[in-house]
Parts: sequence; structure tokens; C-alpha cells
Amino acid sequence: MPESTAFHDLAAFVALPRVSSLALSPDGTRLVTVVQELSSDGTRFVGALWDVDPSGERPARRLTRSARGESALAFQPDGTLLFLSSRPVADPGESEDDKREAALWSLPAGGGEAAQVLARPGGIDEYATAAEASRIALAASRLPGASDAEQDARLREARQKAKVSAILHESTPVRRWDHDLGPGIPRVFTVPDPTAEQPAVVDCGERRIDAYRGIALSPDGSLIAYGAAVGTLPDEIRSAIVVADAATGERLRVLESPDAEFAAPAFTPDGRSLVCTRERRITWESPGDVTLWLVGATDDQDPGRDLLPDFDLWPGAPVVSPVPGEDGSPVVYFTADQGGHAPVFRLSTGSGELVGLTASGAYSDVVVGRDGRALYALRSAVDSPPTPVRLDAGAPDQRPVPLPCPGQVAALPGSLTEVHTTAEDGTALRAWLVMPRGAEATAPAPLLLWVHGGPQTSWNAWHWRWNPWVAAAAGYAVLLPDPALSTGYGQRMHERGWAHWGGAPYQDLMALTDTALLRDDLDDERTAMMGGSYGGYMANWIATHTDRFKAVVAHASLWNMYSFAGVTDFPAYWMRRQGDPLVRTERYERESPHLGAAEITTPMLVIHGDKDYRVPIGEALALWNALARFEVPAKFLYFPDEGHWVVKPNNIRLWYGTVLSFLAHHVLGEPWQRPELV
Repeated sequence: MPESTAFHDLAAFVALPRVSSLALSPDGTRLVTVVQELSSDGTRFVGALWDVDPSGERPARRLTRSARGESALAFQPDGTLLFLSSRPVADPGESEDDKREAALWSLPAGGGEAAQVLARPGGIDEYATAAEASRIALAASRLPGASDAEQDARLREARQKAKVSAILHESTPVRRWDHDLGPGIPRVFTVPDPTAEQPAVVDCGERRIDAYRGIALSPDGSLIAYGAAVGTLPDEIRSAIVVADAATGERLRVLESPDAEFAAPAFTPDGRSLVCTRERRITWESPGDVTLWLVGATDDQDPGRDLLPDFDLWPGAPVVSPVPGEDGSPVVYFTADQGGHAPVFRLSTGSGELVGLTASGAYSDVVVGRDGRALYALRSAVDSPPTPVRLDAGAPDQRPVPLPCPGQVAALPGSLTEVHTTAEDGTALRAWLVMPRGAEATAPAPLLLWVHGGPQTSWNAWHWRWNPWVAAAAGYAVLLPDPALSTGYGQRMHERGWAHWGGAPYQDLMALTDTALLRDDLDDERTAMMGGSYGGYMANWIATHTDRFKAVVAHASLWNMYSFAGVTDFPAYWMRRQGDPLVRTERYERESPHLGAAEITTPMLVIHGDKDYRVPIGEALALWNALARFEVPAKFLYFPDEGHWVVKPNNIRLWYGTVLSFLAHHVLGEPWQRPELV
């Protein structure tokens, strides 16, 4: 019999450890990561801190254990490890089940028990440390009417006792992805010495919207830079970077532009400049663009300069080396999607020299050693879950050194290859193709076309949420295409699909599917399509434009673009691309799948979470009712307590189980089997 893997058993798949985040100690001897595993009752994922040997010689060692878990790692200059957790403080009257907000905790450099360092009435959302000072910066919300933490705590207690949940909004937005905004207003603070018995807290100002994250302290702790919202009217709201005196909270400059969003600030080693991302705002005509920006930290007359004027990819958040280059200018590391990968790049800001450090895989969570000679990052790929690796700080096209850590997969139920073709306009197209074991000309595999969300993203990394190997274990080949609008193929790839979401992207998907099906080990009579978010939109678009597939699965899908425009969590962003539906309607008329409802004949599985505020539940309800009206064979998997993503372990199992049952019935011709518990 073929070897069984964790992907053949949904319970085993969900139980696999998941690695995220990295932090490197100041002396470079400790690398700490977060490993998520199932809770004892199997209903939650719980993160724990693990110590990873940077040299790769010793096995990883678990540092923490609590029912609430730990996240958000950072070291202080003395080697103390900080993290966020909602674990209870040692109190005989408090249990793990008591509700608590995330607080800042520490583990001493020399070992010992974790201790709570700092708490805020509404919890701590994020924080940052300084490389050479004890000062920390943090983001936390404060209720309207409260002037300090004590008053904030009293107001929150009063709301809780009165069982008041109402939120009074006076500006947009009011929701974000899967949670309501408010009633607390996000603010940023600094704390000179968090270990003091009564730590002093400096208020550095209001952030306005918790979506605009990112905090940095200068190496000496004298300056703070953080993301905040600027603009008044909905269409004007955008991300800016505020720089303030960390000791007094006085604002020194605000880096903003009417046509750009600034985010992800990082100080240079001398603390005099900032490196950040600058994203050109989207318009009706343009899909936007992203670059890295170097600007004086406190000189509000310095407009800054583009560090990547000729770079045709979109860089991620910058990581500045503690050690300047030979010419004294800052050295910056970043990742960027590129042709189905996401390599690490090294940029010398003085000369402009750019070096790709890695040849394959997708990298994240890059950290630089204090001596500037080594990098550490999490590396994943479509066929490899995230794992810590070590890189040389300057060598091109490296094969990274993997470091022992939990979270590796013993075996996959198939293999990975690529599909290449050419679009009608001559654009080179590519996709990953996951092939199940045993597929051959005499036993061709059914094909599942899986379209990514975004739409401006790429299939280039491991996905726990959208994992093709579960489908491969069930015998399906899975095509993971990067059509027009995907990242990693230059600005032209975005422009090709911007004017018509159902135009070039749809044509590219069909071209890649046609090319894949030329293989004699794939069965062109047994095909299905699925996608989530934008991929869900494309599922609906495909269902209204072709009957070539035996089944279509639409998760968190856009159905009626007219109604969606006013109820998504940030309508102003949507209308910049789509147009005001009261004024400029041509894209709505051309692109909204609901106008083709009567054309659907393919069986459809609709999946949606009620807490999805990006693509609200009304989209799924309207689609479901249209399918019923036109008597299309369909099912609706509804999650009352999930958002845009399905994240609870047992709901994840039900998601995959229902999808596989639906595909088995309509693609493989098997009797319908209703998943357990639904």
C-alpha cells in the first residue's frame, strides 16, 4: 500500500506543529521562535516559545508552556526575552479560563520563571525594543473620555458590569477583517524602564486606526516611529509614519503624501534616518506600486528618496543591518515575491548595489546578527513548511542552512513541478502543479484548479490554510497558477488585469489549465475549480462563464459588486479601483458575477464565515439564494464564528472534509457523504 502521511488524516494534519516569528539575542547565541500546537482539548492553537541553536548543532528546546500561549518576541539589550501573553498572573483565585488581555512578559537571560512586565487595561497590541537602551514602545487602545490608564480601567470595568457592548462611531472605518474597531482608540506609548516597580508611561499620540501598525525605536531609544492614519474624508484616509521624541511624546515629523502610503519604519544604525515602504495609492487607472524609501528621521524638509527606482518587484518590510556598509551607508535586507518564490535581497543604500541572497523558497521574519555577518529567517515553499535557516549576509544565490526545530513534515503525498505557457498578449505565464502519488497515463489524476486570493499575491509559500497536499492525499492534482494581477512578475503583470478583473486573469487561468491538461497523467474529463476571496470571486466568474468544470468551490467570494462596494470593511479603497457605483458604473456592469446568475449550471459549494468583514456574509447569502432560484446543485457551508479565514482547528477539519466530500461526489462520481458534526 502507498505510504500514509499526515495529509491523509485531517486530524493528523491539523495537529502538525506550526512555526512562526523569529528573534535573535543581542550576542547572537540564541534564536527564539514560536511553535503553535493544538491545545489539550484540541479546540485551539497555542503558541509556545522555543530556543533554536543558531549554529545548528543543538536540538531546539521548549522555553514556555501555558494554556494561553505566547507570541510577539523581542530581546532587550541585556538579553532578556520579551513576549506577549494573556496567561494569568500567579493568583490562587484566577484560572486559565478567566478572560485576560495580552500583557508584556519577560524571561531572564540567565533563565528562570516568566514574569509579567507591563499590562494595559485593554491589552497590548504590539511593541518594540531599542537595540541599545531599556526603553520600549507599545501600542494599546484607550477609551474615549479616559485621560490615563487608571481612568481607562474604570470605564472598561463599568462597561463590563453594565453589560454594554455598544460602540459609538464618529468616523470611518468601523470594522477590519474579522473584528469591530472601537470602542478604544489606538494610541502609542513609550516606557523608559519597563522593569521599574511603577513604570513611567509617555503618551506619544493617537494612531486612529489599528490597521496601520508598525513601531520602531532608534537604537539609543531617543526616537519612536510608528504607523498612523491621516486624512479626514474616507477617500483621503491613508497610512503615514509619525516620528516623535520618545522621552516627551512630542511629534517631530509626519511622513505622508496625498498619493502614497508609508509603513514599516526601521531606523538606520545612527538613528538619524528611516527606511520604510512607500506604496503609491491605487487609482482607477493604476494598480499602485511599492518601493523602499530612505528619509531623514526628524528633518521634515527632507522628502526622502527612492532606494529601488529600477526594481520591478514589490519589496516587503525593510530590515536594517546594525552594521553600515563599507562606504558608511545603511545596508537593508528585504524580501520580494519573484517568479513563484520570495527571495531575500541585500541593498547597499549608498551604491545602490542589489544582491539576491537566495535562489529558491519564500522567506519571512528576517533578522540580522549584531555583527552584520549572518542572517536568520523562516524559509518555506509550496512543498515545505516554515523552518528557521541561517544565511550569509552577502553571498548570492545561497542554499540556506536549516536549523533544528519542530514543525517539519516527514513526507508529502506527491511531488511538485511547474507548468509554463504564454498568454494571448505574449506574456509568459507559470503555475505550480502538485501531482499525487500514482498518477500516470494509465491512471490519470483528476485536476483541481485552485486560484489564490489577493488578487495581488502569489502562490510561492507554504499554506496551512490553503494546503494543496490535503487534496493530493485524496488523489487530486492541484494547479496553483499566478495569473494577471499576481505579484512577482513585474508591474506589467498588475497592469494587465487591473482594468478588468474577469479579463486577463480569467484568460490566463484557462490557458494554464489547458496547458496542464496536455499531460497524459491528468484527466481532462475530471476537473474542478476552487478559490477564496479574490479566488472566490474568480470561482463565481468562472461558474458564470464556462461549464468546463465538474464542480466549483467559492470561499469568501465576491458575488454582487454593487452591494459589496458599500459594506466591505473599507469601501473607500474599493471605490478607488472600482469606481463610485453612483457615478461610474462600467466596471460593476462588466465584472459583477451576479449578473450572470442564470448562466450557472456547474454544481457549487459556497463557504463563508459570518465574521468576515472584508467580504461580508451578504455576498454568500445572495449567491446561495441565486443558486436555489436557478436550481443549481449546491451546498452552503456556513461558519457563524469564523471570519475571512477559517482558523479554529475543528472548523478547519470540517472545511477540508466538506470540500473533499463535495469534490468526490461531483468529480469522482462517488455517493455524497455528509461530513460528521454538520
